[in-house]
Order: sequence, then structure tokens, then C-alpha cells
Amino acid sequence: QTQQHIKTETGPPERPHAQTPKRMGCRRTDCVERPLSGLFEWLGSFVGSHPVYFLVIPLLLSAVLSGGFTFLRDREDNDIELQFTPRKGPSKKARDFVKDNFPYNDSMFSADRLYAKGKFASVIAVATNSSDVLRDEAFEDIIQLNNKILNITVDNGKLGFSDLCAKASGECVTNEILEIIHYNANGTNQTSITFPVHTYRSKPLFLGSVIGGVRTDANDSVTSARALKLFYNLEDEESTAEATKAWLRNTVNLTGIFSIALQVSYYTSKSRQEEIEIHTTDGFPLFLITYALAITFSVISCLRLDNVRNKVWMAVIGVVSTGLAVLSSFGLMLYIGVPFVITVANSPFLILGIGLNNMFVLVSDWQHTHVKDPVPRRLAHSYKEAAMSITITSLSEVLKFYIGVTSDFPSVQSFSLSTPQNISDSCYKPNLLHAYNICSKVFIL
Repeated sequence: QTQQHIKTETGPPERPHAQTPKRMGCRRTDCVERPLSGLFEWLGSFVGSHPVYFLVIPLLLSAVLSGGFTFLRDREDNDIELQFTPRKGPSKKARDFVKDNFPYNDSMFSADRLYAKGKFASVIAVATNSSDVLRDEAFEDIIQLNNKILNITVDNGKLGFSDLCAKASGECVTNEILEIIHYNANGTNQTSITFPVHTYRSKPLFLGSVIGGVRTDANDSVTSARALKLFYNLEDEESTAEATKAWLRNTVNLTGIFSIALQVSYYTSKSRQEEIEIHTTDGFPLFLITYALAITFSVISCLRLDNVRNKVWMAVIGVVSTGLAVLSSFGLMLYIGVPFVITVANSPFLILGIGLNNMFVLVSDWQHTHVKDPVPRRLAHSYKEAAMSITITSLSEVLKFYIGVTSDFPSVQSFSLSTPQNISDSCYKPNLLHAYNICSKVFIL
């Protein structure tokens, strides 16, 4: 008994197998992975048993959500100041301070006291034959161009420059340089023009911003000049915003066809904005090319000599389903009123890479299953092995993009809202992919 007692006391203790999970609890590293893997395993089996639902429902959902593109024109917003500058930037605070302490009088236009760039059109005329733009026949062409611009009308001829111009003391602000040069060219006053400051009507006038390519003599008098710049300032009123926009557009069209002895170029307050809007859709052809290359690469990667294991059409559907996710997410964002900014157009390239990666993971796990097993069991195994890693990576990417919503730039916020929605919508892609695979096999059988 003594020896048995000693052996019992000093012997190796029995492992309490039944009590280990109870004492360890969620200290196990797979306490989250196991239930989720089981859930995905059940989902895979359910998709394998009811493939038609998971083939039709995503297509219908994409068709409904893509209807949001009908609001694309209304939701487009590429305003430079609104979308691409911080809402609480120092420059905006400084402008508010100036507005409060230095109020602007609309009846006395002054370019130096504008809070913003205002609305304007500027025209630069350059002599094409290296002649003097101030005294040769080129100046007469400039006068004709100026008269044509001043005679432009909009709103069926109801509004002209005199109705839309910025005014000082009740009169339109004009190009004083034309009055100075025309006054001298008539020969009534042979006083030379001094540069860069010239005295006109008893007040100094800075000419450095309106005359270019200037040559002067020892007394700073202008002997010749190659270029002349004209400004046409307009009132910045909400009531005449559309008419002003139309007048600026007609001015651009006029300078485009005007060519005598001058090379004419233009710049308006809308030029930068219009350039951005013109290039908004430049990425669509590249996007189509990228999708074509992605389909080609996927088809080649999934091509097999064995017809049973050949997954060519699954590769094609994998790329198409990623495109459906893009359509659905963009349509949803447009439905709920999120602005469509040019930066958002870059997100489909990111989603395509993520979608293709997930597609290859799923196809790889599917091909590692037993060929003779029933489809629900094979699909359950594929989901159990692949869906967990896909979910974790997708969630991490979604969270990273959602952090961008806290940015002070509205364009970054729109991008950060649309991109994770693209990733989230691509979650039905595996269901669509495998549902198509099952339905195609049933059709072949």
C-alpha cells in the first residue's frame, strides 16, 4: 500500500480532457475562427443546394442598384474649391475675416478687393509676324475683336455685356489700355506710353499686366510690344449665373474662330473647372482595356486540358461579377446622394484587383476538393477554407478606407465612401460565381 500510495502521488497526473475547453474558454486562438468557418461552411452548402437563388438575386440586385446612374448628371460635383480644398482651411478662415472687416461694395468694382477670383474672361492677342501690336495694323484687328466680344448677347439676345459686366459708378469696367493706345494712334496726342506705369487721366495706371514683349527707350517709353491682354470682368450674381456662363462660353467660341493677323488665346474664370469636367470620363476607355486584360489573364490562368476541371467561364464570370459589384455600389451611392467626384472614378481599378484575388482563392480551394463529392459538400469545404481569409482581408480594407471619411477634403470623403462600398458589394461575388458553376454543370448534364 505504501508503494502504491507513493506511486499514485508521484505518478503523472491525468489530463482532464473534458474540462480543458471549459477552463480555457475563449483563450483558444480559434474561438472566433471556428464559429465563422462553420457559418461559411453552412453558407457554402446552402448555395450549393440552391444555386438558382444566388444566381438570380445578385443579378436583379445589380440591375436595381445600377438605376442610380440616372442621377449621375445631378450628382456630379467637381467644383475645385468645394471638393479639392479643406472645409476648414486657413485660406477660407482668412477670407471670412476679410469679408467681415473689409466689406465689398458691388457698385464699385475693384479687382484688388475681390474675395475670390470672380467671373471674368481674359484674351491675349499676339502679333503673328513679329510686328508691333500697339501701332501696326494688328491693333485694328484687336479693336475689331474687342467690339465683337462686347456685342455678344445671350438669352435670345436679351442680355449683353453691358447687362452682365462688373460696374464702377454705374458704368462697365473697360480696358483702359485700349483707350490709351487708340488715343495715341489717332495722332491727337503724340505723348508716348511709359512702362510699366503710365499716367492716364491724371492717375497712375500699371501696364505690366496688360502689355507683354515690351521694348522701351532710355525714358521708359514703349517703342514696341508683341502682346496685349484684355480683361472682361462680369458681375458675380446668382440671378445672372447661367447667363454669365453662357456669355463666357460664347466668348471662348468667338476667340477660337477669330484669326487675322493675330494669334489669340483665352482664359476664363471657368476654364480650369471646364478642363476638369472634360477629363472626368477619360478613365473609362482605360477601364475597359483593363477589364479586357483581366478577363484574358483570368481565362489563361484557369484554362485546363481536362474539360471537367476547365474553369474558363468561371474566370469570365469572376471578372463580370466584380463589375456588377462596381455598378451596384456606385448606383447605391448615387441613390443616397453621395457626390460623384472625379477621384471616385479610380476606385474600380482597385476593386478589380481585389475581386480577382478573391476569385483565384475560391477557384483554387474548389479544385482541391474531391471530384466525386456532391456539389454542396465541395462548396461547403471551399467556403470553409477560403471565405474566412477573404472576409478578414476585405474587412481590413473596408476599415482602412472608411478612415478616410474623417478627412477634411470632400473629394477624399466621397472616394472613401464609395470604395469600401465596392468591396462590401463584392461579397456576393463568390455566391454568384459558384452558383453559375453549379447551374452550368446542371445544364451540361
